Amino acid sequence: MRRFLLWGALALALALAPSLGAVAAEHGTAQEAKAMVERACAYLKAVGPEKAFAAFMDPANKDFHDRDLYVFVRSMDGNTVAHGVNKAMIGHTSLESKDADGKLYNKEIMETAISKGSGWVDYRWPDPVDRKIEQKSSYVQKEGNYVIGAGFYKN
Repeated sequence: MRRFLLWGALALALALAPSLGAVAAEHGTAQEAKAMVERACAYLKAVGPEKAFAAFMDPANKDFHDRDLYVFVRSMDGNTVAHGVNKAMIGHTSLESKDADGKLYNKEIMETAISKGSGWVDYRWPDPVDRKIEQKSSYVQKEGNYVIGAGFYKN
């Protein structure tokens, strides 16, 4: 009986493995989000804001767009100056911006980057893949007069 249960569990695991891999492949990871921010900071430093922001907002640029990962950039007053998936946020973000639960997420993003240089901030945000409000964690880093971030969805 134990052998039958073991083989049944193994068969079920093998049957589900491709679909579980497909789900995981749709979403970026914490390590990938952090690496994307580090690339974006280096790129901003190398080419300047105008060229960097254009690259960050170009969905064809795979250095700064990968599945549900994308770069966003805030000026020191918390205003969005570049956003990888929602250009409507440019010029319309403030330190009083709240997430789906009413958390002052943008204020925390700015405080984290300015006080620590970099770090993680958790909040709830629409997933660009399925449009559902999800738990998100963004890695943010101060680079010159900007705060650059990218986040991954925890679900």
